[in-house]
Amino acid sequence: MAREPTKPTIYDVAQRSGAAPSTVSSALSGHAKGRRIKPETVARIREAAAELGYAPNLQAQGLRKSRSGLIGMLLPVHDNRFFSSLSQHFASEVRARGLCPVIISTRREPDEEIQSVEDLLAYSIDALLIAGATAPEELSSICRRASLPHVFVDLPSANSPSVVSDNTYGAEQLTTTILDLMPATGNPLRDRIYFLGGNPQFYATSRRVEAFHRVVMDRTSGVSPDQIINCGYVPARAAEELEKLIHTIGGLPAGLFINSIPVLEGALSHLVNLPPDAFAESVIGCYDYDPFGAFLQFPLHMVMQNPRELIGKAFALLDSRTSDPVLEMVKPELISPHTIQRESLGERG
Repeated sequence: MAREPTKPTIYDVAQRSGAAPSTVSSALSGHAKGRRIKPETVARIREAAAELGYAPNLQAQGLRKSRSGLIGMLLPVHDNRFFSSLSQHFASEVRARGLCPVIISTRREPDEEIQSVEDLLAYSIDALLIAGATAPEELSSICRRASLPHVFVDLPSANSPSVVSDNTYGAEQLTTTILDLMPATGNPLRDRIYFLGGNPQFYATSRRVEAFHRVVMDRTSGVSPDQIINCGYVPARAAEELEKLIHTIGGLPAGLFINSIPVLEGALSHLVNLPPDAFAESVIGCYDYDPFGAFLQFPLHMVMQNPRELIGKAFALLDSRTSDPVLEMVKPELISPHTIQRESLGERG
């Protein structure tokens, strides 16, 4: 019976590359810069490792160092530009530290969030970023009991360090812009600004609604309950609510604040059926960003969050080793219609 081939070792790579085993170990574990290993030596070592089919045994390294080399991240979904940008920046930062990123989508299900954290703990991850959590305090409690360094991103925890977008600032900017540009239609029901989408029980929506309400109160005679339509994030529901609103008030409202890209997707499924002149007396804004918004048949004001800075601040909190419930804010940016930000096209570094 033929013997199975043995796996190549670090010593095989050292022999082929002509470098010391300790140099090979540093080069392949991301610590070449700290050891001042020349780039050409690193390249030679990596080429030798590839030729031999060698891969470091991270599990064995973790047992020796009491560290796994794994950094975890929980996301609600992958198919969302904001969350995919967060994961992109997260992975880049983890790789730059010579570690391995582990990213899990939990589909906004509290039970799945809890199970995912427990699974990651079983693999002895070194730290965890939790984005858009629906059960932040329970997740915080699990992490604290396990003494796991962790930071919440996008939605905060009252008991752990958190980094979030400044939703109040962004909503104030977008609401003010819509009000400044709104035309007079002559129809009292249309000559108002409406807020569409989101769940007021969620942190981000509650902050945006509060800012929307405050700005509108300062600028107009008041805000009626029917101006705030919290219909969740399901596109089909948003389409139904917008169609109902247009029918009730006799046309598009003079001002429309759309809360997130999924809500915009639903709204567009109805708006695409309207003639171009239907938008002449309406100003529309979205609290979220997608570059394709620049190509719509009507001007769309958008708010773009800053995933690069959110991730940067989250890792700064991890590096500080704080477990205090500090809250860091990152201001979003108001994007003018027909404008595409280069950052959104993949220049994420």
